[in-house]
Amino acid sequence: MKENSTEITYIGIDAHKKDHKVCILYPGDEKGKEVTINNHRSEIKRLMKKIKKQAPGEVRVCYEAGPCGFILQRQIEEEGVSCVMIAPSLIPVKPGERIKTDRRDARKLADYFKAGLLTEITPPTRREESVRDLCRCREAAKKSQTRSRHQLSKFLLRRGYVYREGRAWTQRHHRWLNGLKFEDEIERQVFEEYLAEVEHSTDRVKSLEAKVEQVSKEVPYAEPVGWLRCFRGIDTITAMTILSELYGIGRFPSARHLMAYLGLVASEDSSGEKQRRGRITKTGNQRVRRVLVESAWHQRNRLTTSPVLKKRREGQPKWVIDVAEKAKKRLHHRYWWLVNQGKTTNVAVVAVAREMVGFIWSVLYTQVDVISDAVDRPVDRGGVVDNKKPLPTAP
Repeated sequence: MKENSTEITYIGIDAHKKDHKVCILYPGDEKGKEVTINNHRSEIKRLMKKIKKQAPGEVRVCYEAGPCGFILQRQIEEEGVSCVMIAPSLIPVKPGERIKTDRRDARKLADYFKAGLLTEITPPTRREESVRDLCRCREAAKKSQTRSRHQLSKFLLRRGYVYREGRAWTQRHHRWLNGLKFEDEIERQVFEEYLAEVEHSTDRVKSLEAKVEQVSKEVPYAEPVGWLRCFRGIDTITAMTILSELYGIGRFPSARHLMAYLGLVASEDSSGEKQRRGRITKTGNQRVRRVLVESAWHQRNRLTTSPVLKKRREGQPKWVIDVAEKAKKRLHHRYWWLVNQGKTTNVAVVAVAREMVGFIWSVLYTQVDVISDAVDRPVDRGGVVDNKKPLPTAP
């Protein structure tokens, strides 16, 4: 990047698995230059070096966040070129456009980037991304476990085997499964295959949960995980899901911004004197929204502090426990007030989940400096970045 230059070269990249369409807008060149490069580190490096030599000033690159992840951004920034990722859902769309190609998409990104019409997203560090992938892997394993259990139970139901001695998938249930006998050899083989898959998926979930538990005790997650576990309905897995998905909590300047990011605010279509509000938007991070709604169901219970919750609160700061206790009372009364007003339980739970976001934000945002120091991240408070620390770079 060349210093003391007012001329900027804007580059839009339409990134794909095999190749990238690139549109380069040099200063004063409205037509732009279009090239195609393979998705390979050497070609990306060669292109960035070539553009830096030809550009009269600063070079800025953008591309949409997608399945290619953050590796392209890191490869570009290794060459000393500024690169940002764009939120795809917030890119302006022209209703009259009916032609869409990769070349056009790259040109549109470059034009909108130059005009300042794109919304940048904050990328995670390599460490934050790996922890997030660990939590997502555990979630995928849990879904596989549920699927395999359903397949086994439905197979047994078709054969007339129904477990009636208590809850399924307990040790007693497993002893019942191991005691089943099948006269037909093929049926026995199918049953053993289904049972083996259930046992394998269960072992996989336990292994991943143990790894998540281990990471939760390391810096920078140990302190904030302990704080979140003070809330009713939030334990280690839920806390790690929230923290790994909401990396850089300082980028949300208020609780309302975080509620909107999680899609927990009401949609609206108002015009003139008419105001129309509908269901929640369901935009943003669905994983955090899901675990928060699951946690919100616990707020229906009586206002007592269980022995498990008391144990989770041991050794935690008093101010965190006070916030969690305030949240417990507020959310419990809020849920039952909404139900008594005629709202369905689902609507009440979502409303409680939205308010729970406010309490979680208040705990994490007040300690954003501590968390940012632990991950060597610039303190980002609502888009205002403290650049006293350098941005993390790929090793």
